[in-house]
Amino acid sequence: MKRILLLAAFAVSTFLCQISAQVKAYEVKSPDKKICFSLNLDIHQRLMYKISVDGKDVVDWSALGYASNPDETPFSLDINSITRRPQKSKDIWSPLWGKRSEVNDVFNWMSFNIPGNVGMLDLDVRVYNEGVAFRLSALPETVYEKTEFNFADDYTAWYYNGERHNIGPEKLSDANGERLPLMTIKAANDLYLGLHEADLKADGWPMRLRSESGSTKMSIIPEKISDFKGEYIGAWRVLMVGKTPGDLVDSHLLELLNPEPQGDFSWVKPGVYLWDWRIDGAVWEGYHYGMNYDSWTRMIDFAAEQGFQGLVLDANWYGPEFEKDSDPTKGDKARDVQRIIQYGKEKGVGVWLYLNDVAGTNYPIEETLAQYEEWGASGVKYGFMNGNPQEKNRKTQEITALCAKHHLMIDYHDYPVHPFGQMRTWPNAVTREYCKAQLDGRQIFQPKTFVTSAFVNMVAGPIDQNNGFLELHQGRTTRKDNNQEVPSTVTGEIARTLITWSGATVIPDIPEYYQKYPSLLEFLSAEKQPWQESITLAGEIGEYIVMARQNRDGQWLIGAATNEDEREIEIPLSFLGKGKFTATVNTDADDTHYRTNRETFETRTGISVTSKSTIKIRLAPGGGACILIK
Repeated sequence: MKRILLLAAFAVSTFLCQISAQVKAYEVKSPDKKICFSLNLDIHQRLMYKISVDGKDVVDWSALGYASNPDETPFSLDINSITRRPQKSKDIWSPLWGKRSEVNDVFNWMSFNIPGNVGMLDLDVRVYNEGVAFRLSALPETVYEKTEFNFADDYTAWYYNGERHNIGPEKLSDANGERLPLMTIKAANDLYLGLHEADLKADGWPMRLRSESGSTKMSIIPEKISDFKGEYIGAWRVLMVGKTPGDLVDSHLLELLNPEPQGDFSWVKPGVYLWDWRIDGAVWEGYHYGMNYDSWTRMIDFAAEQGFQGLVLDANWYGPEFEKDSDPTKGDKARDVQRIIQYGKEKGVGVWLYLNDVAGTNYPIEETLAQYEEWGASGVKYGFMNGNPQEKNRKTQEITALCAKHHLMIDYHDYPVHPFGQMRTWPNAVTREYCKAQLDGRQIFQPKTFVTSAFVNMVAGPIDQNNGFLELHQGRTTRKDNNQEVPSTVTGEIARTLITWSGATVIPDIPEYYQKYPSLLEFLSAEKQPWQESITLAGEIGEYIVMARQNRDGQWLIGAATNEDEREIEIPLSFLGKGKFTATVNTDADDTHYRTNRETFETRTGISVTSKSTIKIRLAPGGGACILIK
């Protein structure tokens, strides 16, 4: 991709206190001049940086560098002998799939080559209008990263928390111990920050953060960097910046910091996928659904009828997933799997296959994936990967590359490595369970969980949350796995499928429950990717969210979801183009409630709207709304 590179001038100034008076600081500013990254040395010749937004520091002077052991301070450097290359870059990225069809890739950057007491250190800095990224490389063979984020005030933060409800809201001074990114920060009513990493290399450790009670400083937990050849390239350390939490959700900054893809990925098909795990045990008019060929054909027929992309076959199709002698190519239902893949091809519907890490480890992984390609599978859902974070990262990247080689999309589940923008380099990495899948326990997943994770987990990348369950009557279901009640409403469930960004929107119910609600099914079927545009119209972390997406046919879909509180929202339609449009509005009914009356809703059709119109909706406790505009 062609880039336009121009020399740029950068301001130079001096600083006080711990910063060396003999050395002038370097500054890199965003194209709109609102964000500034400053670099200098402290009085001990150690590299320091700070970040300001609109002239106000958000990250005060913080250590940046590496040490020979985890308890030492960073190496000293000689910034007077620095080599720097200030430049600008302006480009447009057109992703194969994502939140929009075109993304501005515009930033100012400076690269530094800094000599020190143990060798050279390279630092690259990029400043976008949407945030700051910096990366260290050219390191000794064994070092520990000592980068800090010394926040300028006692901000409020939220954090990813595995398969549990997110941590937060929490004052920075109240955090004590380990915290995991993505870290979403409210610095002011009109300033939100997101701390994460991008372009994590295969030999790198996924970032973890440490805080001490009473402090506003976060430090990267140092891990030994080893087992690499030649120059080591660290991950980008990224601070995303927005006026609203929705600005972070809509950002493509993490993807832009990853390399462009190599090769043809036109075979990657993002969209809605059915799933056989939760249908097991469902009963409809005397028919008992199971994870078997007959039920699979019913699901394939429904997917073809609605224009869905495919069906995901989950665990145990090749034998008990955690047993070492369960062969992932010759197990229990291998022949039926080959038959259903062929049946799906005849219907224009793809089939994904589950693969547990036990089989992925005990059988030759590339031979397994090559066999799936030969059968005609379209993707792999990989579960329960073992190992420490570095080992899991290395294995994840190896399997992603192998899946690309064999034309397979990939979805990682069960505490996967966090997203880091990898879908730019590997468009087949369409989603992962970097969240709490919502059917895995009402005691953990609540309405507030969704409207928190949308502003935390989903900022990091596409997530597989398995929204869209519609058997919401009171009482337990007949499903074999986790038959608990789901804390949602039917409109809320379908709205969540749109709000959740994922290259594979995996929905968990049987065809009949979707057909029971034709207007909601029409909305679901209109979720045709790749998206041309996505806009978070409104929202507050843990409170509510309103998302608009334009599908590949040019139709606009709006999904709204709330926490346990009822609320009324007015949605301006200023994002619409010129002309008149017709809207279908699905909202919770007056008596709807996620605890007591989940299946009632109202539909208004034939509403004439323009870009000057406003739609007023009511969200029941735990509910939502779905609006389709043609």
